[in-house]
Amino acid sequence: MQIGSVTTPFGRRPMTLALVRRQIETSEIKPGKSADKWKVFRDASEARELLGLQDRSLAVLDALLSFYPDNELRQDAQLIVFPSNAQLTLRAHGIAGATLRRHLALLVEAGLIVRKDSANGKRYARKDKAGAIDNAFGFDLSPLLMRAEQLAMMAQQVVADRLGLRRAKENLTICRRDVRKLISAAIEEGASGDWENIEAIYIGLVSRIPRSPTLSDVNSILDEMELLQGEIINVLEMQQKDENTSTNDAHNERHIQISKTESTYEFEPSSEDEQGAKSVDDDRPKREPIRNFPLGMVLRACAGISMYGPSGAIGSWRDMMAAGIVVRSMLGVSPSAYQEACEVMGPENAATAIACILERSGHINSPGGYLRDLTRKAERGEFSLGPMLMALLRAANDSGLKVG
Repeated sequence: MQIGSVTTPFGRRPMTLALVRRQIETSEIKPGKSADKWKVFRDASEARELLGLQDRSLAVLDALLSFYPDNELRQDAQLIVFPSNAQLTLRAHGIAGATLRRHLALLVEAGLIVRKDSANGKRYARKDKAGAIDNAFGFDLSPLLMRAEQLAMMAQQVVADRLGLRRAKENLTICRRDVRKLISAAIEEGASGDWENIEAIYIGLVSRIPRSPTLSDVNSILDEMELLQGEIINVLEMQQKDENTSTNDAHNERHIQISKTESTYEFEPSSEDEQGAKSVDDDRPKREPIRNFPLGMVLRACAGISMYGPSGAIGSWRDMMAAGIVVRSMLGVSPSAYQEACEVMGPENAATAIACILERSGHINSPGGYLRDLTRKAERGEFSLGPMLMALLRAANDSGLKVG
């Protein structure tokens, strides 16, 4: 560290260790480093929320940069500007004196500038015999050069988050529209199902959308809205299958009656193999795979399982499945029951089922028997994890509202 690289503020302004650290860092900028000052300013403007800055703060920073004569900030150049408050006020579009001082302090706190105060607090420069600046007191712009790459990365992250938020909002709008219209169509056309409860869940989700939602807010509600949409489609599909089954049964009964009056050779398959294959394939119920749900949604619905993950947290499905084995043993579920659930549902869904059972363990007498029952229903295509997760999410949300 060079002698004199750390200075303290003039007057009542306090000195902090953060200011010491920043001044030391600016004295260690890589030799030969340079950056376009307006590119750095644009990056800082983009990242202003992350830096804790306001629009007025950026106007003051813009004014400070205008007093630096070159377009490039260079490590080997004089990076201290020394305008008076009156000059700064003019270039900052007539900002009031108290406001100017407040936003200068914010820029210092954000680590974008450093004060280098003279003995009497005035801002000025001393020049040598050749007219070059020998020493200056004012605002050091070195932190902008030092943090040029960091500010660029922060700006890129802000842009990416903004794009992600816009896409998430679009997806939520579309999903919300689809759910609303599916519920309305089901009610108007008299489809069987607990549509009042489903509509209440939908209204509850919509009411939770904040006026100014963050990406996390939108993704959380979108996960639950997509889950609700999937369950609605499942209900409608099951109803359609039931109607098709009834229609086919009626058609088959009529077909058998007609066949009795015709030659049996004209209506039977040409070979015994074809007949057997056709009848077995048509009559055997086909179990559709249970879809996996987003891990974040599962953890919001079943927060209790997180403490059983590696190091007391769950960050991936691998961690979730490891926690599922621990909880399975703790609940007294036999290895064979859990293995069967993994084979039928898939390991991710089996771990999710264990997490749901853990959340409701106070209401379940035999967790092992309960899991076996769920597995048998899943094997027959009669079970979905969706309703369980939705019920637990509603309970978690209600609990959060009561606590708040």
